[in-house]
Amino acid sequence: MPLLGGIRPPIALLCLLILALAGLTAKVLGPAGDPVVPKAVLGSQQHFAEDGAIALRASIDERVTDLDRTAAALNAGKPADPERVLSDLSNTYQKWTGTTVLDLESGKVLAARGETIPLAWLDKDVLTGENALTPRMVRLKTGDVRLMTMALLDWKDRPQQLLIASNSLSVPAINLGPFRAMAVVARGGEVLATAGFEQAEALNSDAERSELNFLQKQMSRLSDRSAKETEEDPVSAREPGSRGYPGVSGTLLGDSYNGRIATAGYASLASADPAQRGSVGAGLGLTVVAMLPVVQEHAVGQERELYGLVAAGILVLFGLVAAALLWVAVQRPLLGLFLESRRLARGDLTRPVEVPRWGETARVGAALERLRVQLSGGAAEPGSGDGVGVGRRGRLGLRVPLALTAVLLLLWCVPVGLLLNRTDASVSVPSSMVSDQRDRTDLVADRVRRALNEAQADLVSITRLIDVDDPDATTGVLDDALRKHTRYGSLYVVDKGGDVVARAGEEPSAEWAEDEGAKDASLIRVAGEGGKKPVIQAAAAVPDEKGLTLVGEIRVEFLNSLLARPGLGEVRVVDAKTRTIAASDGFLAFEDLPRQSLTDLVRAGGVKVGAGPVENGLLIREGRSVTVAAAAPFSGGGVAADVGWTVVSWQNAKHFEIAPYEREDRSVLAGMLGLALIVVCLGWIHLVVVRPLRALASGAEKLADGDLKTVLYPRYHDEVGAVVRSLELVRQQLQARRQNQARRSAEPRLGAGGR
Repeated sequence: MPLLGGIRPPIALLCLLILALAGLTAKVLGPAGDPVVPKAVLGSQQHFAEDGAIALRASIDERVTDLDRTAAALNAGKPADPERVLSDLSNTYQKWTGTTVLDLESGKVLAARGETIPLAWLDKDVLTGENALTPRMVRLKTGDVRLMTMALLDWKDRPQQLLIASNSLSVPAINLGPFRAMAVVARGGEVLATAGFEQAEALNSDAERSELNFLQKQMSRLSDRSAKETEEDPVSAREPGSRGYPGVSGTLLGDSYNGRIATAGYASLASADPAQRGSVGAGLGLTVVAMLPVVQEHAVGQERELYGLVAAGILVLFGLVAAALLWVAVQRPLLGLFLESRRLARGDLTRPVEVPRWGETARVGAALERLRVQLSGGAAEPGSGDGVGVGRRGRLGLRVPLALTAVLLLLWCVPVGLLLNRTDASVSVPSSMVSDQRDRTDLVADRVRRALNEAQADLVSITRLIDVDDPDATTGVLDDALRKHTRYGSLYVVDKGGDVVARAGEEPSAEWAEDEGAKDASLIRVAGEGGKKPVIQAAAAVPDEKGLTLVGEIRVEFLNSLLARPGLGEVRVVDAKTRTIAASDGFLAFEDLPRQSLTDLVRAGGVKVGAGPVENGLLIREGRSVTVAAAAPFSGGGVAADVGWTVVSWQNAKHFEIAPYEREDRSVLAGMLGLALIVVCLGWIHLVVVRPLRALASGAEKLADGDLKTVLYPRYHDEVGAVVRSLELVRQQLQARRQNQARRSAEPRLGAGGR
């Protein structure tokens, strides 16, 4: 090959890409290489572990914050009796397994409630230095591990006292479903707590007990592997505030037993808020592991394997035809022109130029033949028009074979991308995906309920610092509380008539009217109907002040942030009338759910069964789409338990990484790659060969018509450029010949004038 570039590289690249795409098609569309566990199931376990880690981290941080806040409130007031301190603490927050007040000067225990807290771990390092009063994990004599949280009680003219609260590092109180187990793992792989194996005493057969023993061993092995993965892969953790889970998380596969294989997801405790980089829970080095045994999937049938091979074979056949078409219609004529033009430039004028049959190459070939006749001194003079009719036939030229090649390849791309492996509403979705959607929705509902309970408990704590006789001091307390609690948009104290006595933050968006017959549930209310945003209010009565109530308006954005979870789709909080109060995505205040089936699901979940309403999951098949939906009414304790709210979530099953949808996505990808192949290779040929060749044809015809003044410059160092260079040499030869003829014709006249 005398030249680099030109027509050969794009045709060669087209052949190579077609072979590569055929191999990829045979690999990803045909073989029975589907995993025994769908990626969607594994990913769901990872998301479940992340949710558990978020819940555990939030629970730990809330307990530490509540104790610090309580100590700060006590230090700001008058000295209190230790027994009274622990009594008020247990009445406000029911979250510690044991509490103790210790005299730091004498080391004497002044008061204690709940389980006995050992004090042997208290030393100088715990009480002094940079890490003074830092929460730490302590192992009890029973072998259980407790997180010890400390706060200093410091009153004037009194010895300092240490308030200690212990709480377990147990699995968050979330719904695990009938088969899932969860564990909290420390550094080194030690399992601190598990949940989901409590049914051991209810097993009646040896087979069931044997399977439970297998699952417990799997949990121990997977927990150890998860701790190692978390410790060895810290760089995968994202920065707080970035998208995705900020900690280290992943999935693991265990062993199989009786046709079921243990799948696990793990997640280290991490803070999603950049302002909580110093999170106590995130700094304990804990990992949450969620394990679920799932039924192994069977491999795809032999007929499925043939799909990829047949599609790849057809692509290779079409590719051979396309390459042959380009070789016959483009490459061969162009190389012929290259050789013919070089022959003419060297002065070989003995035989006629072989003129291609059609297109730009035919126009160039006809022009070369006319130039050969002119160089040989034949009858064809410039402008005579010989061969013009042949050269100008087919004005579309080489665009025709390019279009035919594109159509030929599109006959493969379009059916593969749009017709092969198409799914419909009959797609089989793993039952575990519906269960996980339901359980994770229940977990989100629990998070929102706890957040509302926590907001109301904070208000109760703040009311102890309010002095209605000193409005300035009350306003200062509210301002300080608003800075510490970002969940509130405004805080204000109202009297029995609803008039605002003191306020911090924004103007109240709704009135608060005292209800004489109000129950605890009325301490959480929703107002603002008809406005742009729902107004969510939490309240607490000011002690020893009849008719005064502290009201906090909770920001809707705060609730929205609790709902956004990867792998859960769209999540909303609706009231008892199924009107939207908060959502993970944009919403209109008090709008209805987008589907009647979702409304029916919410109403069905709100029906009391036994002790109360229960969560529910559903697979909705409508048209060609499949939707997984779940609804979880508020349940549990606290003032938010009976507000009648429900968390509902739904997502299109098309987002699941299961075999049918993966095969459809691969088919679409193969079709799109084919389209990209057509655009790149044929576009390359059009830009580098066809367009310059059309310009060359016009230049050659002008030259053959007698335009010897226009210099021909080659734009590319390829076959077309070589033909242009040869034509430029021919132009120079013709120009020299014309000058010589003019000089010879002028010589006799000069001689006659001399006589």
